[in-house]
Amino acid sequence: MVHGTLEVLLIGAKGLENTDYLCNMDPYAILKCRSQEQRSSIASGKGSNPEWNENFVFTVSDRATELLIKLLDSDTGSADDFVGEATIPLEAVYTEGSIPPTLYNVVKGEHYCGEIKVGLTFTPEWDMQPVII
Repeated sequence: MVHGTLEVLLIGAKGLENTDYLCNMDPYAILKCRSQEQRSSIASGKGSNPEWNENFVFTVSDRATELLIKLLDSDTGSADDFVGEATIPLEAVYTEGSIPPTLYNVVKGEHYCGEIKVGLTFTPEWDMQPVII
């Protein structure tokens, strides 16, 4: 049974589709692992190639099979625009312990719209149940 802490290093993205036509967009990310959700800072004016270099920590169990990262463009006065999302499978980080910063495709529906760079580290927590003899 997998149980422990998942550390996510959100480095940046490149080649994102700019949703602001008159200026650079202000992207941010929402990271979701099952019911846990965290939000990055807004990369103001960074446009299609934002950098965050932020760490996020999730508590995970064996039912957490993927990490979903949604990218949005922060807009003042209107709803934030959906830029795209990346789904990152977690099986490899459970077995390897860490995955170095890797590029994952960002998609909007079936349409490729850039890449996001993320590093992962998993630290297991062992259940120390008393053994009854």
